Amino acid sequence: RMSAVALGLRELTWTDIPALAAAERELFADDAWTEPTWWAELAARPRRDYLVATTPDGSLVGYAGVDCAGDTADVMTIAVGTAYRGMGLGDRLLDELVARATARGAQALLLEVRADNAPALALYARHGFQELSVRRRYYQPGDVDALVLRRRLP
Repeated sequence: RMSAVALGLRELTWTDIPALAAAERELFADDAWTEPTWWAELAARPRRDYLVATTPDGSLVGYAGVDCAGDTADVMTIAVGTAYRGMGLGDRLLDELVARATARGAQALLLEVRADNAPALALYARHGFQELSVRRRYYQPGDVDALVLRRRLP
């Protein structure tokens, strides 16, 4: 079994978009981002900053992105392929987003997470995020609340 250290991190490029859209359909179903959404996200650089995690043979196994707009940055997405969970890749991706937001002068990092996503909630708790507010029935279908979490940056 591979460790997260064996996985490479690099900048997302437009050639990743088909693999990203496929991963989104697998991982997020009703909330999946489509290819046009990814094109729009790439077009929003440099304010939007995305990276991907790949295996040594180049397969995309995770990705993450942050929006840096002044004092507050927002985690746009963070995802790890099902077969690569539990090896610390989410931690590595989140550490990188924190580093990028801090480098751009952000004083806080915000995100929204499904209230029923226990692995994500555990990841964010480990990284010092605290609940700021709740958006009731934000995720549809399913009437699932969104928790808005914040971490202050150094």
